This record gives sequence, C-alpha cells and structure tokens, in this order.
Amino acid sequence: MKHLKWQIFFGFIMIAISVSIYLIHYAIFRDSHQIFFYLINDIAFVFIQVLLVTLIIDRVLNLREKRILMEKMNMVIGSFFSEVGKELVKQFSTFDPNAEKIRQDLIVTSHWSAQQFSHLGKQLKQYAYGIDIHKGDLLHLKQTLIKHREFLLRLLENQNLLEHDTFTNLLMAVFHLTEELESRTDIRQLPQADQNHIAGDMKRAYGLLVIEWLNYMNHLRENYPYLFSFAMRTNPYDLNASPEIME
Repeated sequence: MKHLKWQIFFGFIMIAISVSIYLIHYAIFRDSHQIFFYLINDIAFVFIQVLLVTLIIDRVLNLREKRILMEKMNMVIGSFFSEVGKELVKQFSTFDPNAEKIRQDLIVTSHWSAQQFSHLGKQLKQYAYGIDIHKGDLLHLKQTLIKHREFLLRLLENQNLLEHDTFTNLLMAVFHLTEELESRTDIRQLPQADQNHIAGDMKRAYGLLVIEWLNYMNHLRENYPYLFSFAMRTNPYDLNASPEIME
C-alpha cells in the first residue's frame, strides 16, 4: 500500500514538473500553438513506443532470457549424464532383450546432422523398450541408484528444470525406481507380480532416459564440439568405446 502511494505521489510530481515547464515556455514565447502542436505529436508517438516496447523489445528480451534458462537447464542435464545418466543407460540396456536392434543406430558420430538426430528420436519413441529383470544385474542397478539418490534429489529441487518437462519426467521416473528398489530387502527373491511391477518401472525410466540422452548428444554437437567428442568416445551403447583417442 505504501509503495502504491509513493507511485501516485511520484506521478503527480512528474505531471506538475511537466506542466510547469509548459507554463514557462508559454511565458517566454507566448506561443500556445507550438506547445499544443508538439504535445499532440508526443502523445501520438506514445502508442508507437508502447508497440516497440511490448511487441519487439520485450519479445527480444524474453527470447534472451529463454536462451539463458535453456543453457542453465542443459548444464544441469549435462551434470546428470556425467554423474549417473550414462551409467544408467549402459545398465538398463543390459536388461533389454532387443538392445542389439538399436545399439548400432545409437553409435553417434561427428558426421551426424540435426536431421539424423531428429529422425532417430522419432524412431526411439516408437521402439518397444523391453525389460527382462533376469537378464541384467538388478542388485548392481539398485546399488547405483541408491548411491546417487541424494544427487537425484538435488536435481529435482532445481527450479530451472520446471521449464523442462521431459527431463523432469525422467528424473521422477528414475527417483521412483530408486525408491521401489530400495524398499525391497531381497531384490533377488521377488514374487512374479512384483517382478513385473519393477520391470514396468524400469521400462518407463529406460525409455525416457534413452531419448533424453540422444537430445543431450545433439545439444553437445551443436554447441560444444569438445564435449561432444568425449561423449562419443564414452558412448554407453558402444561396446568398444574408449575415452582414449586411438587415431
């Protein structure tokens, strides 16, 4: 309320100063025609100023803020894949009976174009992610998730991710799977119904993870060639991947 009163008071002061200047101008030059001529011109230009500020300048500033926000979000996503994301991709793929069908498609190279990333992304959305919990090491997956539980929780608390629905959904799916596995005392002795439930949770997280990983690789290709180079050399789908440069 006090802030509003101050604004009203400030407005009256500005109007009073403006009127005073016009009166001084009239007292000196005695030319009301010139005063009203420029006054009407100034009022007419106000609408153009509003147009410039609201539709053009404001739009440019919003786009700039959005780019900054996206950059911050991509930094968070990058920390996720560096800390645990790539390891999860590798472990989830060991549970997928059909992983070989997409393994070769996911061997990203420096020659890939944006169109190739886009095309593969559409294919991955149609891919039937299968999970056989007996095919991989479920205990190892549980230990990996519990180890990074606090890290995942901190990511979920990051306000910058509110604008990134797909990555937030991924974090929620991975965190939920962590809670499910952590609550089982003997992960190797589960009833069939519970095995099916865990497999469903894994399938959800796996599908979101692979697509988000591909999007992140495309972001690195477009913006950070040196990080993209390392990401290619540590590709979790490449069985021969090595961080060392051989050629």
